[in-house]
Amino acid sequence: MKQTPEDVFRANGGQLRMSEAIAHGISRYMLYSLRDRGVIEQLSRGVYRLVELPPIGNPDLVTVALRVPNAVICLISALAFHEMTTQIPHGVSVAIPLQARRPELDHPPLFVHRFSGASYTAGVEEQRIDGVPVNIYSPEKTIADCFKFRNKIGMDVVLEALKLYKTRKPFKLAALLDYAKICRVQNVMRPYLEATL
Repeated sequence: MKQTPEDVFRANGGQLRMSEAIAHGISRYMLYSLRDRGVIEQLSRGVYRLVELPPIGNPDLVTVALRVPNAVICLISALAFHEMTTQIPHGVSVAIPLQARRPELDHPPLFVHRFSGASYTAGVEEQRIDGVPVNIYSPEKTIADCFKFRNKIGMDVVLEALKLYKTRKPFKLAALLDYAKICRVQNVMRPYLEATL
């Protein structure tokens, strides 16, 4: 028995990029027809999702993960995900490799930061949000990144993040020091870490 387009979507977690849909035998015309009939919705340019699925908990992070696979959620966006800030992100902060092409998205707004070497690859955790794998820096790596970008995001945001980290997460001093070294902020971070012990 031939699979319906809806079956193909369900077999792939309910959402597909246009290129994935075409690879599974769903034409552009069929995608547009499904969208126009209200069977699927367009999350972003080239990303479609079954309407029958429950609402997305964090549509901005899901959209970025689907559209910019090499991006890692960082800074304020990572703090918000880990519940270590009272700041409300006005876009999604992402880290991309130094030589990567700058991603273009209509929505959500992106704040793009170029990271190199270990500062890009270290501390990446794959979180599943609404069935989609999303790369986000760990709480400890996020703290180190915030110290590195303290002049851009504000020291008040960094200190609040450190305070909330201490009260809401297991305090992993060794990991914090490792990431501080990778981000070259160990001399800046050490007094603040010592003060929180």
